Amino acid sequence: MSAATGARPVSAPRPEKPVALVTGASGGFGAAVAAELDRLGCRVALHYNRAEDGAREVGERLTNDSVVVRADVSSWDSVSALHRRVVEELGEVDILVSNAAVRKDALMMGQSPEAWAEVIGTNLLGTFHVCRAVLPSMIRRRWGRIINVVSPSALVATPGQTAYAASKAGVIGLTRTLATECGRRGVTVNAVSPGFMETRMTANATEKFRENLAANLPVPRLTTPEEVAPAIGVFLDNDYVTGQVLSVDGGISLT
Repeated sequence: MSAATGARPVSAPRPEKPVALVTGASGGFGAAVAAELDRLGCRVALHYNRAEDGAREVGERLTNDSVVVRADVSSWDSVSALHRRVVEELGEVDILVSNAAVRKDALMMGQSPEAWAEVIGTNLLGTFHVCRAVLPSMIRRRWGRIINVVSPSALVATPGQTAYAASKAGVIGLTRTLATECGRRGVTVNAVSPGFMETRMTANATEKFRENLAANLPVPRLTTPEEVAPAIGVFLDNDYVTGQVLSVDGGISLT
């Protein structure tokens, strides 16, 4: 008998009704992810920072138990309070989708240090905060799924996006390294990298930009949050996929 045969599984069974926390769930991709997790039988905590009405509208469309929670993810104290509230209302977090992000594009030469720091604080430090908050319980219970939302901007250079690109590249590094730290305890850590979606974050893009981008993609069209969100499900039932970045981007990361 090989050493692996009969060895104790590192992962506990998937919870029957997992609790999922989705940050940045008030609209766009976060809302689509929340709906997908609800369809898969999860109870969903919907995080927002400013758009409370949007988060509550998302919650009204869900069929399973849910809760709407506010936090500034760049603040550890705020995230800690959010986590306590979710545990009180729904139970320990089984699935985290770290989606909260901001973009403040500008050429570095003219960008303020404050704007640059805000992007890093929300996108990278915020990801650390929410991962750090939920991880101890996942490790203790030997089952957890952390899915960080990244971007092709981490791989494809775009002028004016030094802050955003640096933050998302940092999240990829965080994802891969964290996967090595907790895989033996039944917790997988992966990332999803969506292509250009029609969301609030991309609303200021011109029609010409959209047309040019679509024309140069291997799959020559843009996408929607609803088309990308089912990719989250790839990571839920497979204990053997960790440290990966799943690009659902029409091939933009190949160009």
